Amino acid sequence: MENKLSLKEKIKNIFTKKKERKKPETLKEKIVEFFKQLFFAAIAAFFIITFIIQNTRIPTGSMENTILVGDFVLVNKFIYGSSSPKYIPFTEIEIPFFRLPAFKDPKATDIVVFEYPGDRDQLRADELGINYVKRCIGTPGDTLEIKDKVVFINGKEFWRPPHIKYNNVGVRTHYNSRPVGYGDPNIFPMGINWNQNNYGPLVIPREGYTIPLNKFNIEQWRTTIDREYGKRVVNIKDDVVTINNIPVSSYTFKKDYYFMMGDSRDNSMDSRFWGLVARDMVVGQAFIILLSWDRNIPFTQFFKLLGSIRLDRVLKLLH
Repeated sequence: MENKLSLKEKIKNIFTKKKERKKPETLKEKIVEFFKQLFFAAIAAFFIITFIIQNTRIPTGSMENTILVGDFVLVNKFIYGSSSPKYIPFTEIEIPFFRLPAFKDPKATDIVVFEYPGDRDQLRADELGINYVKRCIGTPGDTLEIKDKVVFINGKEFWRPPHIKYNNVGVRTHYNSRPVGYGDPNIFPMGINWNQNNYGPLVIPREGYTIPLNKFNIEQWRTTIDREYGKRVVNIKDDVVTINNIPVSSYTFKKDYYFMMGDSRDNSMDSRFWGLVARDMVVGQAFIILLSWDRNIPFTQFFKLLGSIRLDRVLKLLH
């Protein structure tokens, strides 16, 4: 009986009695405790930045006046499905990664943060892991067209952001407008007679969407297909298109794609120039400006930098 009682007491102690934590006393113990706390804080910060939320600074004016140069923007990463790191930190060595389930997919009008896929004719960006911030204009399956700078999706005029900007003014003008039929050699896709002001119609591919392929249109899709394979697989042999040395007359896309544009329409390098953004390159949704200051003031002039904080933009929701 006495043994049973002491067993009960032991069980009770496990669940109810708080063990007093021994405070570090010696210098060695204090140092060990400090680094232990630092390690757990670093792990927590890594988890939050990787899967939940992160801050990004805006270096260019492509989203003015919605987002300004010098804004520090918070990015909701878990809403589109967070991804584990794709590269070993501080290197460009790729590693296996996984993606958490998404609460939703990007929709048109969302301000989206994504990995830059590279220039139009590149398999991937020169520097990996560089994030861009643009507005999602077109989603998988949409037909996009730009007529004299006005965006149309599926034949209907697209919603205009409240702070949309053309040629440094707030309204659309014909200044520096390139007419229909004026082909810009830098435009996406290659070899098509479009420009940034008069563009399309372009069907944005979705997973399972099939397009015909031939020697006349292959340059328009070469880079997108190569990117899906992660290597150069598209060629032409005896006027016949081949993928991985196999003759083909069509191609079925493996991924969903999005079309991104800046709100500063005449001052934005976006999907019109470098192409489509695959779903697995989407990082998160920009949703609030945490802080904003004059980026041109160096950190050495701390008090001047502090005085340049734009109070009207602190904790400003983005839409």
